[in-house]
Amino acid sequence: MTTIPWLGPVRYPIGAARYAFDITLGKMFQASPSGSFDVEVPYFKSVSVQWNGIQANQEIRMWAAPSEFRQLAVRTGDLLICEGGDVGRAAIYDGPDGFIFEKSVHRARPVNESDTRYLWYVLRALHGSAWLDVLCNKATIRHLTGEKLGALEIPMPPPEEQCRIADFLDAETARIDALVAHRHRQSELAHERFGSFAKSVTGRIALRSGTLPDDWSAQQLRRTIKSIKTGTTPSSGDTEIWVEHNQADAAPWYGPSSIDGLLELTPSSKYLPRSAITERVVPRFPSGSVLVIGIGATAGKVAYLDHEGTGNQQITALVPEAGMAGRFLAWQLWAATDELRELAPYTTLPIINNDFLKSFPLAVPPAAHQGAVIKRLDLAASGLRALEHAAQQATSLLAERRQALITAAVTGQFDVSTASGRNVTDGVSA
Repeated sequence: MTTIPWLGPVRYPIGAARYAFDITLGKMFQASPSGSFDVEVPYFKSVSVQWNGIQANQEIRMWAAPSEFRQLAVRTGDLLICEGGDVGRAAIYDGPDGFIFEKSVHRARPVNESDTRYLWYVLRALHGSAWLDVLCNKATIRHLTGEKLGALEIPMPPPEEQCRIADFLDAETARIDALVAHRHRQSELAHERFGSFAKSVTGRIALRSGTLPDDWSAQQLRRTIKSIKTGTTPSSGDTEIWVEHNQADAAPWYGPSSIDGLLELTPSSKYLPRSAITERVVPRFPSGSVLVIGIGATAGKVAYLDHEGTGNQQITALVPEAGMAGRFLAWQLWAATDELRELAPYTTLPIINNDFLKSFPLAVPPAAHQGAVIKRLDLAASGLRALEHAAQQATSLLAERRQALITAAVTGQFDVSTASGRNVTDGVSA
């Protein structure tokens, strides 16, 4: 048994990829015609090539000579491989004729009846290793040149064996991908159910239908808060005020990337000394504040601050009145995220400014009922987080087993003609 450094022991003969596949690098982008016979044609660039397929866009075009079009035309069954960017990412084309490919992409066509599906799986095995950094001589930006790709040592089973391996992996990876998709769908459904539950128990549904209980009231948000503050970013002259997170008087400075999920805040990457958190630099957000992203693609996301902190100009902090539990306010705004985004003023993105927030209608129950709702939602959120964690673990394990299965198959570590694949997803089935 021979060995390939990046792949390990291999049961098959080994050879350079260029002996089994004709590898061609694409054309440098040409913005205008250079001759009277040049034609404008659609083309593929590296971003067009994804593992799950090739994105054909007739509007992405360049100019090419007729001879270049004949040489670089892409046809169904061609394997396109990224030369730069996500080096080695590849996909088999299955679509209309008429496209060529630019210089950031290689095209591989089989020689002597080799199977491009098999090469695709070999590249998946390569992509899952750290060998691309070595192969591409990584220093700044990686490039998989045609010379390096052509010289890449790969297992060389006979064409009929390549076909059997590809057929086997097509079937088995499809099973794994179906399990991953099922896990994702489970998480989506759980989130949808939790969202509906949150809208119900916080009174959003009753408020919109005009059926609030007698002891509840409909109030504008301004009547339930002491203050509303929007964060700022310290000026360039204040850059020396940033401190390490482990300093005794350090307070976190949050941005939109820290607000995600179920009222949780991910750790901040920047900290300020508490002595610098003043209206002159950045306002103080007291513990118990409700944080809302006010602008951008994630506008309307909500978190609850259980410690003192501050934030940038995209973060607004609501400090609740004594009769409004901060966590109840946070859960109701979380349940109303879609409403906030739908009703907020728009330019190109929603802008949830302070005036809009203060006029936003809330359903306000008695204080005792607020506490009961908080307990129910916190408990349900805890269960949802546990489900998400289990789904993420299962998905990671499935991805690892998928990669191991591909590597084992392309190296001939088992006979695919007799392998059942029944054990590839043990312990992680849906």
